[in-house]
Amino acid sequence: MSNKVPNRQAICETLMEHAKFDRDIVALCSDSRGSASMTPFFEAFPNQSVEVGIAEQNLVGIAAGLASCGKKPFAFSPASFLSTRSYEQCKVDVAYSNTNVKLIGISGGVSYGALGMSHHSAQDIAAMSAIPNMRVYLPSDRHQTKKLMEALLQDQKGAYIRVGRNPVEDIYTEESCPFEMDRATVLREGTDALLAACGEMVRPALDASELLAGVGIDCTILDMYCVKPLDTGTLLKYAESAKIVVTVEEHAPTGGLGSMVAQAVGEHCPRFVKNLSLPDAPVVIGTSREVFDYYGLTSVGIAKSIREMLK
Repeated sequence: MSNKVPNRQAICETLMEHAKFDRDIVALCSDSRGSASMTPFFEAFPNQSVEVGIAEQNLVGIAAGLASCGKKPFAFSPASFLSTRSYEQCKVDVAYSNTNVKLIGISGGVSYGALGMSHHSAQDIAAMSAIPNMRVYLPSDRHQTKKLMEALLQDQKGAYIRVGRNPVEDIYTEESCPFEMDRATVLREGTDALLAACGEMVRPALDASELLAGVGIDCTILDMYCVKPLDTGTLLKYAESAKIVVTVEEHAPTGGLGSMVAQAVGEHCPRFVKNLSLPDAPVVIGTSREVFDYYGLTSVGIAKSIREMLK
């Protein structure tokens, strides 16, 4: 892999660029500054940093209080804990109270592969998307992460952002990273299948389309970093001309991107929809790569599934 910069590091670098000029930016961690790649921020901006310890509910509550005073808090915690232990605070203190808190779920999905189900966050997309007034984003690479963070710094609304622990291969470049807030990015166009993916699954989905093109199957690839609000306009535009619709996500099969896409497509332009995801069961133990290999969430596995569906 040529890229060595994880998305979490891109978040830190972007916040540091802006914190030099905007003293209202505040970073909060729950004993997770190392895991969040936020140690450089804490060292450079001690007066704009808050360490609350292993207390995720307090993390979100304090962030909401700072937001109500005009600050711009970014609360970092492992996605598995942020989306469960502090769920009520996310619902009430952030979403219902409409506070400007950006919730950064680090090491999302199966990033903590060897630590098992207690540290996996395979339900967070469903949980956070179910909260009214909560936006949910899963950026696909470091360049898109930077664009997303810059956009989020400009608004005053709460959001949940999930990033993985490991670097992911670049999809975009610093010079070429098309980005529009709450709009999916079209990476490739084709009429045989529509492949919608989010987060770390965008890269293998794009690579799968290259493999499929080699056997005469043309796919549209959508980078749906904006899971909520879902860009139904772009989704339906390409679903209407596709034979099948396939979603790929590092999430349980219920309530995530696949469920949302199936609901939208089923209502407006019925097509066969297949969700490639983690299982509705405790995930096998292993590195992220080993887990993805096991469940077919790789370029080869995705391409194989689509070929079978189009037989």
